[in-house]
Amino acid sequence: MGGVTKRRRLDPAERRAELLDVGARLFAAKPYEDVFMEEIAERAGISRALLYRYFPSKRDLFAAIYQRAADRLVADVEFDPSAPVADQVSDAIDAHIDYFVANRNTVLAANRDLAGDRVIQAIIDEECATLRGRLLDTVSFPGHSREMVSAVLTSWMVFVRALCVDWLATQAFSRAQLRDICVGALMGALGASADPD
Repeated sequence: MGGVTKRRRLDPAERRAELLDVGARLFAAKPYEDVFMEEIAERAGISRALLYRYFPSKRDLFAAIYQRAADRLVADVEFDPSAPVADQVSDAIDAHIDYFVANRNTVLAANRDLAGDRVIQAIIDEECATLRGRLLDTVSFPGHSREMVSAVLTSWMVFVRALCVDWLATQAFSRAQLRDICVGALMGALGASADPD
């Protein structure tokens, strides 16, 4: 039986991390509805009862996996204050697209199957708030108040997420076009709202 781990003793933190790893691989490989807790337990080499002690439901496991992924994505996105704004935004978009492509089914599940879930939405909101704050603290937006840039970034991030999710599902245009549309939308909004000299 390929992929099944032999049962072994782990401390609770190690066991939880292992379950997140096993679950993450399955959610990345399959649509949400095709992932079963029984398979996760089997692959981790534990009983279903033990799995349910760590995660009372599939949704709880998925939320923990998504939180860990969001934390890693936020940690990977850095901004260089010496680079032009468009370049920094382009690099950040590329990092997001890389993550979305590598975790296609997970991203689609979070944004479609579980779109109304309060816990998943809170993770997405926190990720966006952290990235928005980091952009505001690092990048200079001449001719704009911090409040205006914050409002524009909030709306732009909703647009980017919706467009990226649609692109993941359809791939109706190229990855380069996706990145360019996302960057162009922000630069266009900021250009249109700049205070005149």
